[in-house]
Amino acid sequence: MKQIFLVIIIFSNLYLLNAQTKQCWPSYRGNQALTAYTDVELENSYELLWTYKTVDIIKSSPIICNDKIFIGSNDGFIYAISNNGELIWKYNAGTSIEAPPLIIDQTIYVGSLGGNVFSLKANDGKLLWKYKTDGQIVGSAGWSQDKNKTKKQIIVGSYDFYLHALNAENGDTLWKYEADNYINGSPAIDKNTSVFGGCDGFLHMVDLETGKSKDKIDIGTYIASSAAILDNKAFFGNYDGEFYCVDLINKDIVWKRSDIGTIIGSPAVSGNKVIIGSQNRNLYCFNKSNGETLWTFKTLGKIDSSPVMTKNAVVVGSADGRLYIVNLANGEKIWSYEIGSPISSTPAVIENMIVVGAEDGRVYCFESVTSTPSQKF
Repeated sequence: MKQIFLVIIIFSNLYLLNAQTKQCWPSYRGNQALTAYTDVELENSYELLWTYKTVDIIKSSPIICNDKIFIGSNDGFIYAISNNGELIWKYNAGTSIEAPPLIIDQTIYVGSLGGNVFSLKANDGKLLWKYKTDGQIVGSAGWSQDKNKTKKQIIVGSYDFYLHALNAENGDTLWKYEADNYINGSPAIDKNTSVFGGCDGFLHMVDLETGKSKDKIDIGTYIASSAAILDNKAFFGNYDGEFYCVDLINKDIVWKRSDIGTIIGSPAVSGNKVIIGSQNRNLYCFNKSNGETLWTFKTLGKIDSSPVMTKNAVVVGSADGRLYIVNLANGEKIWSYEIGSPISSTPAVIENMIVVGAEDGRVYCFESVTSTPSQKF
């Protein structure tokens, strides 16, 4: 009986290493479906806890898990930083890292502008394997399991036009799916399907077992961002300022907005709301069912950073150099902090803590004013 309990405990701990919790933001947008929602209630005020300086600008987005923060920099290094802002390790990838890292089972996976996917041990940064594509990688990797849940695969898009599926243990190619142009965003994972947009102007749906196309929908222009999936619907924007809700079952467009400016970032979606930022400086909140505008919030710069939605608020960065917290119900500003350098990185949000990178090359960590030492991380 003790052995059974031990197996259950071990299995549960391994599962938690892959899962988003209030204390773990393990991937770009927080989860496989890229919804960017966390079941955390944000406070009304945050203070700067620490910053960590890299050598070049940061476009990569941080992840947080197991008391560590992982992020890439255009200086070519992947960083692991402690919860008090001290360097744990850094790995020289040789070329800029704009893609956000992913953590699974104490392993980091991240792509580079040199076209490599790196697998690193999370505790010390030791290289486990490296996989080479023929184009730069700017989007985060996703992950899935086979139908028997015995093998994990890493899914990543490249400027070589391919979506690559790799064995998570050794980096071997499992399959490749060819699009008609660059793949810029991150693949969203929904059951046995990977959904992504490309510079070919299509929203692609790919079978995760076979790597074959299930279908694709012609959007007509570049899709630079990643889709978020909820309730069998995909939400995403394109370069021409159109925002879509697509039914993944019927393979048709449910609604479209055509009046909101160029979209580079990815949406956050939960409940009846979907939220997206635009280069026209506005943060939009739409009704998830019909696309009607519920509220807008205007910043002083374009919004390429992707928003994060919590139980009561939205966190987003802007090119005006500020990080904002906005009321989810009405779009009114709750709090902001002036970093002074454009923010294209997406925040990582856990209980009592927000972490984001900025184009001054620094990682910024904020804690809630009301938090206590026992609540941190």
